[in-house]
Amino acid sequence: MKRLVYILLVIGLFSSCSEYQKVLNKGKNADRYKLAVELYEKEDYSKAIPLFEKLIGPYSGKPQMERIQYMIADSYYQTEDYSLSSYYFSKFVGNYPQSSKIVDAAFLGAKSYFLSSPKYSLDQQDTQKALTAFQNFIDTHPNSKLSADANQYFGDITTRLERKDFEIAKQYYHTEHYSAAITAFDTFNEDHLGSKFKEDALYLKFRASHDLGMKSVFSKKRDRLLNAQIAYSKFQRSFPKSDKMKEVTNLKKQIDKELDKTNELITTISKK
Repeated sequence: MKRLVYILLVIGLFSSCSEYQKVLNKGKNADRYKLAVELYEKEDYSKAIPLFEKLIGPYSGKPQMERIQYMIADSYYQTEDYSLSSYYFSKFVGNYPQSSKIVDAAFLGAKSYFLSSPKYSLDQQDTQKALTAFQNFIDTHPNSKLSADANQYFGDITTRLERKDFEIAKQYYHTEHYSAAITAFDTFNEDHLGSKFKEDALYLKFRASHDLGMKSVFSKKRDRLLNAQIAYSKFQRSFPKSDKMKEVTNLKKQIDKELDKTNELITTISKK
């Protein structure tokens, strides 16, 4: 009896697959649409997607297209193909701004960009798109129940982008490219006001300024040491209670001493 049940199940499965392939490859568009919706509602997204893809051309400009475009976007999202879900959700938002699904589509499109974006050390194109999409969502749908989640994602993305820029500047410092590090930290502080990395950015800028000044050739030493003093003053004003303050103050004393020696030498040379 169990063997018979198993055989019947296998026959049913093959029959179902055969019917699916028949509709997919040779079926009428109306039959494809009906089956695609049934599979979508059953959450069989991977089988619904090929059917929806075949319907995009024939149903272009027709009333059903709004529903098709949302369902294919959501199907890609549910199967974790975030590059395609972001593409289709973006098209849906642009094509159907008055749709009852517009809020969900805008949020899931932004989230798709976020989920497809890489870790901070890699290219951040999708991360930038996610940031823009969430900002647009927050601006357009401020009273949505999803706005709190959108703000959370926006904050996470901002931190990710800040960290990438900070790590680039830090890498310049650790490889002793001090001038490049100083420029990169200045750019970071201008671009990311209020960043949680600000203390470390100002600290490392001061360290880069200190090392550059102390190791400079004589003709450039005085100006670079003066710049290091300015970097110290900015760090002190911004984070007077920092646990790095003792170290920074000791380095500042080195700068002052070296600057005094440099000034004395400049005076001596000018008298000759």
